[in-house]
Amino acid sequence: MGNLLWITLLTIHVVSAGSMKVQKDIISMHYGKTGRINYHIKTGLFDVQSAGKEIIHGAYALVKNGDTELNSARYSTRKHVKTAITDGFGKGEKHRILLTQAGLPAMQQVFYVYPDKDYFFSEVIIEGKDLKSNYMAPLICRKVDIGVKGDNRTLFAPYDNDTFITYDAKSLASQLTNTSSEIGAVYENQSRKGLIVGSVEHTVWKTGVKTSGVGNLLNQLEVWGGYSEEKVTRDRIPHGTVSGAMLKSPKILIGYFEDWRDGLETYGKSNRIADKPYVFNWDKPTPFGWNSWGVIQEKITYDKAVAVADFFADSLKEFRNGNTAYIDLDSFWDNFFRGGLNGDFAKLKAFADDCKSKGLEPGVYWAPFTDWGWKSGGDRIAEGSKTKFGDMWTKVSGGYHDLDGGRALDPTHPGTQQRVAFVIKKLKDCGFKMIKIDFLGHAAIESDQFSDPAITTGMQAFRKGMEHLTDQLDGQMLIYAAISPNLAMGRYAHTRRIACDAWKTIKDTRYTLNSLNYGWWQTYVYNFIDADHVVFGEESEGVNRARLTSGVITGTLITGDDFSAPGPWKNRAKSLLQNPDILQIARNGIAFKPVEGNSGDTASELFVREINGDLYLAVLNYTDQPKKFAIDLKRIGLDHLKSYETRELFGNRKTAANGTLNVDLAGTDAAIFKITNR
Repeated sequence: MGNLLWITLLTIHVVSAGSMKVQKDIISMHYGKTGRINYHIKTGLFDVQSAGKEIIHGAYALVKNGDTELNSARYSTRKHVKTAITDGFGKGEKHRILLTQAGLPAMQQVFYVYPDKDYFFSEVIIEGKDLKSNYMAPLICRKVDIGVKGDNRTLFAPYDNDTFITYDAKSLASQLTNTSSEIGAVYENQSRKGLIVGSVEHTVWKTGVKTSGVGNLLNQLEVWGGYSEEKVTRDRIPHGTVSGAMLKSPKILIGYFEDWRDGLETYGKSNRIADKPYVFNWDKPTPFGWNSWGVIQEKITYDKAVAVADFFADSLKEFRNGNTAYIDLDSFWDNFFRGGLNGDFAKLKAFADDCKSKGLEPGVYWAPFTDWGWKSGGDRIAEGSKTKFGDMWTKVSGGYHDLDGGRALDPTHPGTQQRVAFVIKKLKDCGFKMIKIDFLGHAAIESDQFSDPAITTGMQAFRKGMEHLTDQLDGQMLIYAAISPNLAMGRYAHTRRIACDAWKTIKDTRYTLNSLNYGWWQTYVYNFIDADHVVFGEESEGVNRARLTSGVITGTLITGDDFSAPGPWKNRAKSLLQNPDILQIARNGIAFKPVEGNSGDTASELFVREINGDLYLAVLNYTDQPKKFAIDLKRIGLDHLKSYETRELFGNRKTAANGTLNVDLAGTDAAIFKITNR
């Protein structure tokens, strides 16, 4: 938990199996207003209650030490130790169940509870000699009841945002097994009641959350560190093994919430407390700007980049936040000069200086942990070092890790680190104020063996590589992460793209908003989350509004059209990107949350956020046919007995709403309403 200020020993209970009377068999640990953990000290099982109702029954911890399974229910002696704690979550209690059994490593089941938190944390620890594990589960149980039956869902959350992967709110109408990465949510959509379980630590383990059941009942809930699955974590080998005299699982949050959305926001905020950012905190305005990958892509040239900056300086003067906007060069900026990363960066510096002269901030791009030239062989010398690329490639199952066209570089290798230091210094010397870093999942892949022998898991390697990269940046740039782990990236980036690449179509908008629908809570893991470059192109004005809406409600606003060339996108940009009401929402920088959570692997149509006492509602129609919406004000968080004034911000149209807000929306279009008390 960190930041432990004081610890006071309060109570100790010792029991050998069968030695206690019935009334003394249960250790009750209270949390929040109505939460309680009942630990059965004779059996090593625990139950979790909320408001007097049992949610989790018969849970236990399980750890694999080599080939041996260590089950908390099979130890013979248990001791309970309670201490007072103060940490980043406030004042609370730490309960440790110390388990011993002849011939087995000692085990600790640890619970952190707080009187003002309607959730708790748990972890499992083993101690002994020569311990080795790649599986540590603080929570396994065979019975969960979330207490309400209807439109029940279990959420699949991806590990990263690569390969156009999607979130999926899977229906529990029939028996279903689901394995989610880092976070699990089981809820009933209409009542919104649900259970949230997930890891809040990501520097050692990749965590899996497996659920199985039907309706409101689960017959399996398993949360463990050591998750590896090629389609999700991208790993082709098992999770790395941790060894030592004491091994600790990831810490997990467990909470039952009246609204699953509140639970996920709580989970997001808890990550930022438990896994504190390594990068400096961004206290400047929400980023606005442009990125070259939206349209220009590999055709970027110095002249095109300068022309884009001219357009922002001359024609988009109102598209600013904090008196600036970022003009960000994506991949292929080395078109500016010859020699690749060993070349003369003078032309790149000239671009950065030109941006600054126009009141704009220059941005740049790099993928620090990938080798894009690997097909040319491994004998090439890495820039800034004397190391061959082949020696730096991450070793996986006797081969290498290739994904998205790039080969993974071992982030712990001295050559990789020297190359990172070399390139980042050159970019800093150019004067860039923003960097977009990409394909960062390559740094977290499980390996047969890392260059640093102390590193044995992908997340440990990721931490070492990202801390080194962050150190080189030295607080001089806004750090934007593109393809990257959803949660582990929170320590190292100010803003992160919520999904994979998106461009201009209504399909792109719906894809992006799937990740917002079920991952909006990451707005509390990062300073900002982003919907990727908003491109208008030659799409209809309605499709343009929808794409812009997806950016605005995600939290930041990065555009992507080729403003160096003539086209309808220029006039659209002058109008849409300088709408003061729309820009004011974007300046808030906090993602909207979904109204519904039953859209499966696609996106809902309604998103809301309260800003300065007013409610903002985004309505999207992904179909090509007009649609009538009758929106229940109570469902979006308002008093359905009151009358409200609404104003649609794209068209500045005012209406009144009482109980229901009626909206007629054309096909492939979007509207944003500001709703205030009359």
